[in-house]
Amino acid sequence: MSGSVQVTQKQQQLLQLHQQLEEKQHFESSYYLSTRSSVSKQAFSSHKTSSHRRKVSVKTAKGQEVVKLSPLPKRAKRTYLAMDKDKEVIGYVIPVFRANHDVVRGLMEAQEEDVAEEGINYVAMRNLFVREARESVDVKVEKKTRTKHVRESAERLEFDRTMEEWSEFRKKMHPDRLTHPPEFIVKPRGQTVWEGKTVRLHCTVAGWPKPRIAWYKNNVLIDAKAHPEKYTAESIYNMHSLEIKNCDFLDTAQYYVSALNVKGEASSAATVVIKRFQDGTEEGPFDPKPHGFCLEHGVTFETSIIDKFEVAFGREGETLSLGCTVIIYPTVKKYQPDVVWYRNSMPLKPSKWVHTHWSGERATLTLTHLNKEDEGMYTLRVNTKSGFDTYSAYVFVRDADVEVEGVPVAPLDVRCHDANKDYVVVTWKQPAVEGSSPILGYYIDRCEVGNHHWAQCNDAPVKYARFPVTGLVEGRSYVFRVRAFNKAGVSRPSRVSEPVVAMDPSDRARLRAGPLAPWTGVIKFTEEEPTVGVVPGEPADVVVTEATKSYVVLAWKPPEQRGHEGVMYYIEKCIQGTDTWQRVNSGMPVKSPRFAVFDLAEGKSYNFRVRCCNSAGVGEPSVPTGEIIVGDKLDLPSAPGNPVATRNTDTSVVVAWAASKDVKHLVGYYIESSVVGTDVWMPCNNKPVKQTRFVCHGLTTGSNYVFRVKAVNAAGYSQNSSNSDAVVVLAAISVPASPTNVTLLEAVKDYMVLGWTAPTNNGGADIRGYFVDYRTVKGSIYGKWHEMNQKALTTTSFKAENLKENVFYQFQVRAMNMAGVSNPSVPSVGFECKEWTITIPGPPVGLHVLEVRDTSVVVLWEPPLFDGRSPVNGYYLDIKEASAGEAGWKAVHEKTNKRKYMKVTGLAAGTSYVFRVRAQNLVGVGNPSANVGPILAQTRPGTKDIFVDVDDNGVISMVFECSEMKEGSHFVWSKNYQEITDTSRLTIVTEGGKSRAIFNSPSLEDLGTFSCMVTNTDGVSSSYTLTEEALLRLLDLSHEHKFPVIPFKNEMAMELLEKGRVRFWAQMENFTSACQVEYVFNDVIIEQGKKYTMTFDKTTGLVELFMDSLEVTDEGTFTFNLVDGKAKGTTSLVLIGDEFRELQRKSEFERAEWVRKQGPHFVEYLGFTVTPACDVLLKCKIGNIKPETEIIWSKDCIEIAEDDEGAEKIEKKDSELTFNIGKISKQDAGIYEVFLRDERGKDKSAFNLTEAGYQAVMNELFRVIANSSCDIQIHSTEHGIILSSNVTYYDENLRVGWLHKDAKIAASERVKSGVTGEQLWLKINEPTEKDKGKYTMDIFDGKDGVKRVLDLSGKAWEEAFEEFQRLKAAAIAERNRARVVGGLPDVVAIQEGKSLNLTGNVWGEPTPEVWWVKNDKELVSDDRYKLKFEHGKFASITIAAVTTADSGKYALMVKNKYGKEAGEFTVSVYNPDEEGKEEKKD
Repeated sequence: MSGSVQVTQKQQQLLQLHQQLEEKQHFESSYYLSTRSSVSKQAFSSHKTSSHRRKVSVKTAKGQEVVKLSPLPKRAKRTYLAMDKDKEVIGYVIPVFRANHDVVRGLMEAQEEDVAEEGINYVAMRNLFVREARESVDVKVEKKTRTKHVRESAERLEFDRTMEEWSEFRKKMHPDRLTHPPEFIVKPRGQTVWEGKTVRLHCTVAGWPKPRIAWYKNNVLIDAKAHPEKYTAESIYNMHSLEIKNCDFLDTAQYYVSALNVKGEASSAATVVIKRFQDGTEEGPFDPKPHGFCLEHGVTFETSIIDKFEVAFGREGETLSLGCTVIIYPTVKKYQPDVVWYRNSMPLKPSKWVHTHWSGERATLTLTHLNKEDEGMYTLRVNTKSGFDTYSAYVFVRDADVEVEGVPVAPLDVRCHDANKDYVVVTWKQPAVEGSSPILGYYIDRCEVGNHHWAQCNDAPVKYARFPVTGLVEGRSYVFRVRAFNKAGVSRPSRVSEPVVAMDPSDRARLRAGPLAPWTGVIKFTEEEPTVGVVPGEPADVVVTEATKSYVVLAWKPPEQRGHEGVMYYIEKCIQGTDTWQRVNSGMPVKSPRFAVFDLAEGKSYNFRVRCCNSAGVGEPSVPTGEIIVGDKLDLPSAPGNPVATRNTDTSVVVAWAASKDVKHLVGYYIESSVVGTDVWMPCNNKPVKQTRFVCHGLTTGSNYVFRVKAVNAAGYSQNSSNSDAVVVLAAISVPASPTNVTLLEAVKDYMVLGWTAPTNNGGADIRGYFVDYRTVKGSIYGKWHEMNQKALTTTSFKAENLKENVFYQFQVRAMNMAGVSNPSVPSVGFECKEWTITIPGPPVGLHVLEVRDTSVVVLWEPPLFDGRSPVNGYYLDIKEASAGEAGWKAVHEKTNKRKYMKVTGLAAGTSYVFRVRAQNLVGVGNPSANVGPILAQTRPGTKDIFVDVDDNGVISMVFECSEMKEGSHFVWSKNYQEITDTSRLTIVTEGGKSRAIFNSPSLEDLGTFSCMVTNTDGVSSSYTLTEEALLRLLDLSHEHKFPVIPFKNEMAMELLEKGRVRFWAQMENFTSACQVEYVFNDVIIEQGKKYTMTFDKTTGLVELFMDSLEVTDEGTFTFNLVDGKAKGTTSLVLIGDEFRELQRKSEFERAEWVRKQGPHFVEYLGFTVTPACDVLLKCKIGNIKPETEIIWSKDCIEIAEDDEGAEKIEKKDSELTFNIGKISKQDAGIYEVFLRDERGKDKSAFNLTEAGYQAVMNELFRVIANSSCDIQIHSTEHGIILSSNVTYYDENLRVGWLHKDAKIAASERVKSGVTGEQLWLKINEPTEKDKGKYTMDIFDGKDGVKRVLDLSGKAWEEAFEEFQRLKAAAIAERNRARVVGGLPDVVAIQEGKSLNLTGNVWGEPTPEVWWVKNDKELVSDDRYKLKFEHGKFASITIAAVTTADSGKYALMVKNKYGKEAGEFTVSVYNPDEEGKEEKKD
């Protein structure tokens, strides 16, 4: 009974209840879920309890033995790695599930113990399967009477009832334990049925709260209530169904059912296929589907690419972005198209040069750091389930500006081929521009990946665009670049190549292929014949793969007999006609079966052979290659055929040519263009193209160009082709677009009047007429189209006659220009031919727009063909934004407009608008006209407006210029938008792209709006409104031009010159060489003479009058009168009163100054300056000095003699005199004077260095000191933190203040400021968190102050405070460190037998540990050595009778927590008797 646990029935029931509450998660789980859960739990429990539980027999109260299972051990996670004895992993094992075996084994062992109780097997299984990893409990088994069994059964039923009530209560108290996400118990199944049948999809869903169910068809929600004839959706309990009635082929789709509650979402799908009866064969999966129908989503996707990128131009090094807006209709949730970018039909992959982005609406391609390799045709392809759509445009990359004029541009497209262990072939393409002279060759550079050092591969430039690079290190990666070279210099390097690894091609292929299969852990060994020491055989198939005049490339196959260690190769050459073989690479054998031989004589014949070598020796040579003549094997390409240039657009021309004949390895063609009359050729493409047709973009509209082509291959450029015929860059003429908006304007019994809108694009030529077609319509039956007019119509309306009454007709219209007839318009609706009875006017016709600008547009129209019962008396113009619906129409004006045009203002730039017009008569307002638009409110680039010009003869004219003139274009002038045919008021003169309308006799009759339109263009037009005010202004300007006045750039002015001379001057702006000047003073003409000097510079228009001095009689008015043909000009200057007297005084002063400067004088008077070293200098500049001129310095009227102390401070350098006061003080105050004197005169200068002068010097000194201060530095000490700043010099009068957080710091014992030498400091002792913040040092600089700011917070505070704590701790440690402070000698010499007693003074806090050592061995206190340590300060050692064995190195060792120290000394014991004997021997 010992060690067992009594378990009653109540306890068992409580235990079961606890397990039920923990394990019961979902109360709506089906039998399938519960069964699956219980099985998994049993399996898990069986695994956890397998093979490690032992049975123990215990005795009950009655002496019966009971089998008890030991508790489950807590084990680590089971591993599935097989281990050997040394714990090395040798493989994997598959875990075997042994639960049932363990259960059976446990039951059989229990039966062998002869346990008679009925429930023992049940107890064992329960512990094994249900309790999982819990510790087993000891079980007491006892026999029961029937009465007790009945009573316990009743108690059990009562307990079960109680537990059910408790469970329901717990459900209400803890609803979160009930909720769980939806889960499909039964999923819908796919079905295939015939057309006309009914399909029903079923599913069962579990979850709490009860999930909401939704059905979808190809991701589109099914609304069964909106389509009850097609769908029926039901939900009964947890059974859900969707019924699809009368199925047809379009019901074939993927159907989804979605279940959703607050805990999550689940979905399931089923495919429904509807089969159709048909006579023919059924379509296969790869047959084209009608209209691009997408079976997966049940829709047909339509793709529209808008906002397209145009032909783009970039420059090397720039970043270029291309983008398009893509619209996919219809929109399907979570479906995105596949967007792919191509360059020259090759898909682009994202890299550091290429970035792609798809936002869901816009596709963007960004090319970073453009290079010429990026030039080409770029295509955006949008792939959908219904097909694809593409858009393409060319991108041109121009060369970057060269650093040196005349050098070639960089080569392009550097690639690596035939890479081997130490060899690779580099190729490139020649650039389009050779520079000022032909390219002489190329330099190839290489760089190891991960390194930035470029090494040149060839010493001499190579002409061939292909070069073998040798000497690579096996296993390393390299990149290459190429530079072109001509007489002017070396080009910029090309874009680097892709990295290439120097390794054997077989190894590279093996690495690319990757591992073929996972390692099985089995290594197989096969016996082979030993190959160590075997000389390799001879290489095979030695051939010459490339031969140029610079090098020859050999290739061969390795020998079959080469051993395991690998082979290397020697290459030998022999000049034809000799038997002498020379080894080419005698210094180092090569590893690759490729080699480039250089330094060969051009034109000579050579033989080549190869030998193999390894550690065993050099093998036999290969078979020679045969006679090889050194020279280029690839010829230059021949010149292409004559190019033919044809027009394309306003800025592009199509150039076609015949291909070069008999050209090998063609790289492509370069096209160049030149404006006629110049000899400057510009490249049209910077990347060679292989086709013989190219569109040259970026040309100037209206310019005349010629073109030429040259071919290029690896050998170089061909000769240029002959020049093409000159072609003017204008848009090519094409057939016009189709007319639009065919409407009915009037109907009678046997005829109808039609109207339509002219094409938006006339094809580059004027519309010459229209053709109208008709057909009859009866219900859904349409007749054939018939022509109504044989002769082209010139208007946008037509009277269709000879029609039948009450018959419906459809009409279509085609436009014609000189290029041909357009496609027909969209057929009109069916019009019934019957007489109108309406009384209101018909719709206006011929709506069109002119003068489209950012904020305005002019709308014009023609009156309706049907006026109604009364004439039209006005019009209404309506407008709406193109994106708005019919409700967006609004009137532009409130009152009727009598005119047939209107200028609409106030538009929003970049917005598209639609316009319409309604006519009005006395009865009312008629129907609106056909819409015109959408019209984009945007000013076209290069648009010019009409401007008014008045020429030199006073002729007034209006001028309009157009840069988009095409063949057949001409100017049409209108007044009030009616073409001008009367030439009595205006004369029209047109020259090229400029037209001038000249007013013959401007008057009020000419007021109005003048407009000019250029035909055969995209709406180029402008207008000018001539108002009465503008006309009067133009007439005044015309009068000024007829009777001109000479304009002055500068009116008459006066200035004083040296000697007090006076200069009067003026300057004209426009004049001729015939201009004459008349000088007048007080209305009297003055002539050149002693008093006056006159000059007139006809090159600059400068008129001058000079007077030596001003006298009292010179007060008055000075005038210049000018006459230049019919133009006249006058300018005057009045000098009277105070102004004259002030000028006279200044003139006399200037004359006196001139006299002073005839002798020694001061150019700059005595002043001061402060040097950066804070020395004060008094200085002045002197002039006109001779060697005999006396220079005398004095202070306070006392001359400073040469032998005085202050004489050393005087210095004269060139024309500068300086007095170096040095570091100024109060003693230096005084009045300093300098005297100059010789026979020509004298001069004096003084500086008052007292009071205000002294303060000015000190303020400047303070400024220099303040600006010399450095930034505040932080220093940490053991006492605290020091903030300091150094200055060049410190003066005791300098005011320095410290602020903390913008508040002045008061001095205290803890925070102090001061100066040490040239250092300004602030000491913060024992800093705390309160000392963090911004510190400011304010240094007075004579005005405001110079501030140096430091933010002592964050990382700066943490580092400074941490350093302070460290230094403080170090100082404490140093003070309290254990050390020997004295008492011990360095050396002790003692006679043998004497007693030695030494005492050392020790210090340390806390008291240190003390011990003594001799010869690095610790001494122990005993009878021989007495060691003492007293009072924590004195350590002594006593040796009673020393012997020679006591000699040695001793040390007193002290140690505490702050450190340790050793006081070392030497003890030498001597014997006087032995020393005496040795002396006698000596």
